[in-house]
Amino acid sequence: MPRPIRALLSASAFSNNLKVASSRAGKAKVWAVLKANAYGHGLERAAQALGAADGFAVLDFEEAARLRGCGVRKPILMLEGVFQAADVAALGRHALTPVLHNAEQLRMLAGADPGAAIDVYLKANTGMNRLGFDAQGLRDAYQALRASPRVRAVTLMTHFADADGAGGVRDQLAAFERMLAPLGPVPRSLANSAALLRFAAQTAADWVRPGIMLYGCSPFGQMSADSSAQALGLRPVMTLASELISVRRLQRGERVGYGLSYEAAGPMTIGIAACGYADGYPRHAPSGTPVLVNGQRARTVGRVSMDMIAIDVSGLPGVGVGTPVTLWGEGLSADEVGAAAGTLSYELFTKLTARVPVVEVP
Repeated sequence: MPRPIRALLSASAFSNNLKVASSRAGKAKVWAVLKANAYGHGLERAAQALGAADGFAVLDFEEAARLRGCGVRKPILMLEGVFQAADVAALGRHALTPVLHNAEQLRMLAGADPGAAIDVYLKANTGMNRLGFDAQGLRDAYQALRASPRVRAVTLMTHFADADGAGGVRDQLAAFERMLAPLGPVPRSLANSAALLRFAAQTAADWVRPGIMLYGCSPFGQMSADSSAQALGLRPVMTLASELISVRRLQRGERVGYGLSYEAAGPMTIGIAACGYADGYPRHAPSGTPVLVNGQRARTVGRVSMDMIAIDVSGLPGVGVGTPVTLWGEGLSADEVGAAAGTLSYELFTKLTARVPVVEVP
């Protein structure tokens, strides 16, 4: 029999979350961000479930080729553009739209023929200081691209650093508008999940680029009740489910797990769930990280092992070997688990390992 752990992935949750994004976007088109193997949810699976999106955004050319290979004909946005001159030919071959963010990429495009004219995105650095052109570089790059016979349409974009925080988007948005003023009316793409949910009126523009919200988590984590995934109308796509494989009683003073780091303060019952850091559960999750046991809230105790975690099930009725456990997902947001473990739902999803079986559910 297989080990009792699986990741349940809901197609209807994907559809629900895309509808939330589309309703916020208004007239803007939607790039569904599928980078990092669709945030650990499976590239092809996510593309099929999010088929109503206007296009898909990925990071590397292998992902783009896989999408074309499974029949995707919608636009594909390459979020970091080309990495070497040889990539330029793939742009035309697979009808890809690169995000160009530095002068070397412009030289690659000018020096290699994509074979067919392509659309491009041009990225402005408005304060995040990772990728993108400054004001003068942006103007020069835009003029060069508009004059190139290898380029059809040019869309301008930027990325917000603090749309989910106190800083918001005001300063970066103002910088973007100043940079674009000399260029006249130009198609734009601005909003990530956080900007789309908080500042849609200012940032929806022509294309939006939701990521984490499509997978049912909030870009704001656990900031407040009204910014939770549930309050935003989002449903968890992934539920990481397991079962108890052992239940035992402890007396006061007895300890649990590696390092004997957790000591029972009194009589208690612990259950051992078949899930550990080799499955992708965060090893650094401390005692007290929430879980659901048979739908009831409980907490972890002691260190996370490679294959197991210990859970305080004291006082929970009907608990025994085979009792279902939810590590995150339906009924327990990955945002809450991530916050307890000092990380984000993004990291939980992308670190799910290949040994966890995936089960598709409606």
